[in-house]
Amino acid sequence: MEHISKRFGTVLANNDVNISVEKGEILALLGENGSGKSTLVNILAGIYVPDSGVIRISGRHHNLFSPQEAIAAGVGMVHQHFKLIPVMNAWENISLGEKPREGRGFAGPFIDKKRINAKITGIEERFGLVTVHDKKIYNMSVSEKQTVEILKMLYRGATALILDEPTAVLTPQEIKRLFSMLRNMKEEGCAVIIITHKLNEVMEISDRVTVMRKGKVIETVNTGNTSPRELTGMMVGTSISMEIRRDDPAPRDKPVLQVKKLSLHGGAGEPVLDGLDFDLYPGEILGVAGIAGSGQRELCEIIAGLLKASSGEILFQGGNILGLHPREIKDRGVLMSFVPEDRLGMGLAGGMSIADNVLLRSYEKNPGIFINRAAGCALAEKIVKRYDISTPSVNHLVRKLSGGNIQKVLLGREIDLAPSVLVTAYPVRGLDIGASYFIYDLLNEEKKKGVAVLYIGEDLDVLMEMCDRLMVIHSGKLMGIVDPRAVSKEDIGLMMLGEKEAPK
Repeated sequence: MEHISKRFGTVLANNDVNISVEKGEILALLGENGSGKSTLVNILAGIYVPDSGVIRISGRHHNLFSPQEAIAAGVGMVHQHFKLIPVMNAWENISLGEKPREGRGFAGPFIDKKRINAKITGIEERFGLVTVHDKKIYNMSVSEKQTVEILKMLYRGATALILDEPTAVLTPQEIKRLFSMLRNMKEEGCAVIIITHKLNEVMEISDRVTVMRKGKVIETVNTGNTSPRELTGMMVGTSISMEIRRDDPAPRDKPVLQVKKLSLHGGAGEPVLDGLDFDLYPGEILGVAGIAGSGQRELCEIIAGLLKASSGEILFQGGNILGLHPREIKDRGVLMSFVPEDRLGMGLAGGMSIADNVLLRSYEKNPGIFINRAAGCALAEKIVKRYDISTPSVNHLVRKLSGGNIQKVLLGREIDLAPSVLVTAYPVRGLDIGASYFIYDLLNEEKKKGVAVLYIGEDLDVLMEMCDRLMVIHSGKLMGIVDPRAVSKEDIGLMMLGEKEAPK
């Protein structure tokens, strides 16, 4: 890709960008949110058309005006959020869109299932991929769906593959399997571009790294000649600490929150949560690990009073708060803050200002029927200053902030309430390294103040480095609570897959 530029209104997303990837090479593309890397790969995948610049594939100039044209040129993209049809099985998704062959002996085209499956099997054998051809997508794990997406691109003849955050929700075993696939593809002469925020994975799988910042390529380096700290400095333009602090937790006395035999059944009667039992102590961070859809979101929402459980108890300082509305929980003197997974859908109102979003958690304290906006603005100013939120003013609409600043507004508002319990669900999802480490530090500060923190995360390395105890759940069932310093990453991965319980 030579001299690629792309503008969206007043935003110059790509500014004279040059990158290249060879056959038989894995190139990692790094950059903070807003650095332009997603725009760049979307141009290569035919989703966006560049304002200027040239794309050459195997030496030939290509104008890629659609994903179909990109695939025809040999470029396929596996998106972070898969583009599969859940009610169809693997072979149907892989071959979807292929022109049917004309039938023999009767009029009209037909789909030759036998030929399609034979072709898929040939690709699997060549690249070391494995999938169950007749398995429905809705019955598949995340890694199985990802394999289908890769097969779909290879089936269409892609020789250059783009993977966007491919390891975001995979277990260590699934990541190992994915990397084995990528190495096989590399040996077969494929070119692979991988976008990830996980620097340890960049160092393990890539041959070269291209770093972007503010729409420009900063540098391309050989992976063997660099380090995670050097790459981070290139990404953010300054050196930042890569260490997550973990102070010793407060001595355990009485739990501030006790969850007993908590169960929740889905619409079809299937168990979403299956008899969870755990305690949460003041001055500790209790992490929750599990593959996507294991009941993490439902657990948070039940504790916060947003979802009704089927059975069980949630004891807060001795009193049962299960089934109470959030305001009823608050009226009982329970100081609890909740940072939901969907920061703009549930946590904040995107069409309201920072000041008004802060007021949403405190307006009922106003005497009389009128809201004291001056007090709300003063509190918002304090939060903006304390958490270094980049905004023109406290009257700026929340949805116009960057992801990291949106999360700072949400966390700042919830922490300012001085809670006894802080429940956080994926608080750094989609954030760049600088914003992520800022939030890790915030959570550790709350722990030092004696706050009990329940941290639901998806990066197992971070969970093991930051949390005092780690609770692992699989399909809503508790597999065990472990000391992350005393167990291996692989053992936790097996627990997440439901193949092993915590060591006794």
